[in-house]
Amino acid sequence: MLKNSLEETACIALPDLGALRIKGGDGVRFLQGQLSNDVELLSSAHSVLAGYHNPQGRTIAVLHLVRTAPDEILAILPRELAAVVAPRLAKFILRAKVAIEDISHSVRIDGLVSEADAPPPPPGVASATLVRVANEPHRWLAIQAADAVNPTSGDRSLWRRLDIAAGLPQVYAETSEEFVAQMLNLDALGAIAFDKGCYTGQEVIARAHYRGRVKRRMQRFLTRASQEFAPGAAGRFSDGRAFKVVDAVRLDDGTCEFLAVAAMSARDEAPAEEAAPLIEASLLPLPYELPP
Repeated sequence: MLKNSLEETACIALPDLGALRIKGGDGVRFLQGQLSNDVELLSSAHSVLAGYHNPQGRTIAVLHLVRTAPDEILAILPRELAAVVAPRLAKFILRAKVAIEDISHSVRIDGLVSEADAPPPPPGVASATLVRVANEPHRWLAIQAADAVNPTSGDRSLWRRLDIAAGLPQVYAETSEEFVAQMLNLDALGAIAFDKGCYTGQEVIARAHYRGRVKRRMQRFLTRASQEFAPGAAGRFSDGRAFKVVDAVRLDDGTCEFLAVAAMSARDEAPAEEAAPLIEASLLPLPYELPP
């Protein structure tokens, strides 16, 4: 797709993304006790994908973490959740030397897409902080001051479609605290460290990992007819399985490609309520293996 549509690096404006700044000498230690991944792996050259969960193991937000200074970390998440997550995290600071601030209003976040592994950035983003988020195609988040002026050359729906094709979940206001971590495949994506210390929700997430198969997982689908979904939309498939949409994008022909949490097979779950809309959809592959 990209070889036919992109001759150079595409720059896509992502105004719906925001950022939290976690600043202070105890930033890593503090986040280590709050997030699902090993924050000690974070470096200036290595970003970390992590989940922030409630005590029941349900995902409040999915965060891309990037170190911007020895004592500063940025957490990228939907702007609509930033104002909620910042004070919720701040409740647990106690005596830690750390401050948390929603800086969504003062940063600009764009997405870069390229066939090349390390392309020259488009004009205007040369001084941006870059966070690699995917390969095939190569993608980065470019973080700059809010007043930066960048020429954009791609549509927001392209970035969403690439996220969906990569099986990367996002949590929005409509789905915050809806799904347990493994339902969003955070374990398959390396966003959960099972060998680190305790964090909020760890007990439930670890129990699901060690004691049995997770019956409901995020999967990728394509509708067979014209359809439009929003995150949190519910429906049922022809085999009776209920599903809830994680993310979705409408394609040029009117069909909808979407990520949804559903039982892995019809025998794993009681049939959905008859009132739920019936959707005819085909299962598409994910680019990673799901744990058995």
